[in-house]
Amino acid sequence: MIKIKEAIIVEGKYDKIRLSAIFDTAVIETGGFRVFKDEEKKTVIREIARKKGIIVMTDSDGAGFVIRNYVKGIISDKKQLKQAYIPDIEGKEKRKAHPSKEGLLGVEGMTDEIITNAVLSCGATVEGDETRCQGGNITKTDFYDLGLTGRENSSALRSVVLKKLGFPRYMTANAMLEAINMIFTKSEFENFLNENISDKP
Repeated sequence: MIKIKEAIIVEGKYDKIRLSAIFDTAVIETGGFRVFKDEEKKTVIREIARKKGIIVMTDSDGAGFVIRNYVKGIISDKKQLKQAYIPDIEGKEKRKAHPSKEGLLGVEGMTDEIITNAVLSCGATVEGDETRCQGGNITKTDFYDLGLTGRENSSALRSVVLKKLGFPRYMTANAMLEAINMIFTKSEFENFLNENISDKP
């Protein structure tokens, strides 16, 4: 198991079971949308964020992003929060009779490798590895210069980059920028684009 400093916030109990088998840390379930009215759960999340930081990992569908954004909204100090994203992968979990509304696998359906990479890539603090990279220096201006915002085809280009990175399609430009800064330096990201994206301005 990988011991990390931050607690991980997930949607449901099966997600919690999956993450608890991979990471040695507190894993907290929101109970889906129930967290919206659960004042006790919100207090716990805020307190844990204040003490050790949290990583939010929800499904890549629309509902997952609603929950993700809600949790982000209840944390006053955004430096206490990191975002881990899983890719859009079609399918259904074995325990379910039918796929989800959008036909995508949730956190519980991801492989150990995908889950591990998502958590470590978002800047999780691994015990004994506090020197790991915590992000780059890519700015909104860089995104514009690279054609990822403010251009006629920026939305389409972001979609291509998100797919190449294995990030969900619902990510906003700001969320995408934040996530990329956790993974790449500016020069590394530029090299990634040059190697993987042919249609740039």
